[in-house]
Amino acid sequence: MEKIDIQLIKIFGPSILKVRIPETILNNLNIYIDKIITDKEKSKELDIGDRLVGDVTQEFELEQKIMQETGWGQFLSNCVSKWIEIETNSKITKFRILKSWVVRQFENEYNPTHWHSGHISGAGFLKVPSNLGKNIQEKKKNPYKGGNLQLIHGSRMFLSQSTMNIRPEVGDFYFFPHYLMHQVFPFKDSKEERRSISFNAMIDDNIYDVYGGD
Repeated sequence: MEKIDIQLIKIFGPSILKVRIPETILNNLNIYIDKIITDKEKSKELDIGDRLVGDVTQEFELEQKIMQETGWGQFLSNCVSKWIEIETNSKITKFRILKSWVVRQFENEYNPTHWHSGHISGAGFLKVPSNLGKNIQEKKKNPYKGGNLQLIHGSRMFLSQSTMNIRPEVGDFYFFPHYLMHQVFPFKDSKEERRSISFNAMIDDNIYDVYGGD
């Protein structure tokens, strides 16, 4: 049989960029967060749990000064610039972080389906429990999703999945359009912390607004 050259093309649906948070930035963020946790007054000042949907232990905003000192803000800017250039062949001239925040999730806590504001969003992992649990029914064919970040778009159809399940790994970070729905499943059998970090940002309106051109 003659050899057939094949190429799988999958360009429909939102673009997702996966990167690794540099070790230095990861460590700087965790050191800062650990300090905030022990400072009750500062924790209360930065708390934004009433504005977020998660049913979790703690959610607090990162200060602009800390984003700059830890290198977090520059890291986000660099990644988004490269991502948008790859996807659109355009260079952004504007990157404004609206908010970046930390989510401290523990056993049986969860984040329901939601989406973000701005143009660009993302989520990643600073700490992950060594054990996230397992299915109650051990013979389940579907893999256990405890602690997973699940990205959601559209509805399931032939040759088109509607969800992407991401098992958390320390240092992994995912960028996606703000409108992409997502949720975090509860985990069990562990008293350790699942610590994640997210952000919302604005870029150039003329690049984001695909309906504004010709």
